[in-house]
Amino acid sequence: MSLPEPTSESVNAGADVTKSDPHRSIEELLEGVPAGTGAPGDATTEQLMSSAVGGWRGLIDSSLPGAVFVLAYLVTGSQLSKAIWAAVISGVVIAILRLVRRESLQQVLSGFIGVAFAAWLASRTGKAENFYLPGLLTNAAYAVGLAVSCIVGHPLLGYAVGGATGDLTGWRRVREQRRAYALATWMFVALFVGRIVIEGPLYLAGNVAALGIFKLILGWPAFALTAFLAYRVIQKARHEAPVPLESPAESGPTEAGPNSV
Repeated sequence: MSLPEPTSESVNAGADVTKSDPHRSIEELLEGVPAGTGAPGDATTEQLMSSAVGGWRGLIDSSLPGAVFVLAYLVTGSQLSKAIWAAVISGVVIAILRLVRRESLQQVLSGFIGVAFAAWLASRTGKAENFYLPGLLTNAAYAVGLAVSCIVGHPLLGYAVGGATGDLTGWRRVREQRRAYALATWMFVALFVGRIVIEGPLYLAGNVAALGIFKLILGWPAFALTAFLAYRVIQKARHEAPVPLESPAESGPTEAGPNSV
């Protein structure tokens, strides 16, 4: 699906942003970049967040059971069983509230399954820190998957945003956009690796309180910041170098090798 034809104002606005010396700060480079309109191929922050984690509410809902777990663990004097039940019950309450509001249960159910498995693992092993082990393994898988997609020249964030905005592969025809999606994907790699680097030693040390606190800090707040920065980088590239209206057959090959990103 082709993008709507860009107006001269939008192209000029993007061009003005790049009339700078290469040493400008990130804030200066991103200043004045237009926000998404929500039209096909022009995502808003809400569209990207909804596609990734079910929106801001989905992100917060998925973090709540973990917060309840560590709070209950500390309040009850490190009683694992009570902390586990508190986390599971919080997940059930969130699901019920979603049902009452007739909202999507997709993110809540996937999050609840994760909480249930983490609770089972912690209960089975008798180690509270194992409640956070599935999350660490998931972060490692995400980091590896996203990094590999960038290395082979097909950053997954490009396809995720393309699918959410109705133009799955159009960005592949524009070098600036390929580079922007690669940079944005690397931002998420850095987030997931950062979580492992900080939370991993706390897990190995069995420091449940610190592990729970840092998991909260590196959870939705860090994810939201990363998503915002990635969005701005992508929007900057879209307005500087829109996808051409020509069909792939007229504009040449749509694919690019790893070295062209």
